[in-house]
Amino acid sequence: MNSIYDVLRRPLVTEKSNYQMKDLHQYVFEVDGDASRSLVKQAVEKIFDVEVLRVNIINAPAKHSRGARNRRLKIRKSGFKKAIVTLSQKDRIPFFEGVE
Repeated sequence: MNSIYDVLRRPLVTEKSNYQMKDLHQYVFEVDGDASRSLVKQAVEKIFDVEVLRVNIINAPAKHSRGARNRRLKIRKSGFKKAIVTLSQKDRIPFFEGVE
């Protein structure tokens, strides 16, 4: 990681993350593999100008799937690291506002 802007890769928008965003004030991001809790907290606070209460990090495992033509061919999707960031009640990230 060269800078604090390389920590966050992309937001993860799913049905579960929408529920977490509305009711629990939690936002989910895919983060760099070397990112720690403190780096994620600093990045979110600096980029979005919010107060972070807690950061949970999860290593999502790699998954195997099969191709449609040849059932024996296995395709491997690489694993990734994601962070669930809990914000204070007054803060919101406007990047997610169009999704709600």
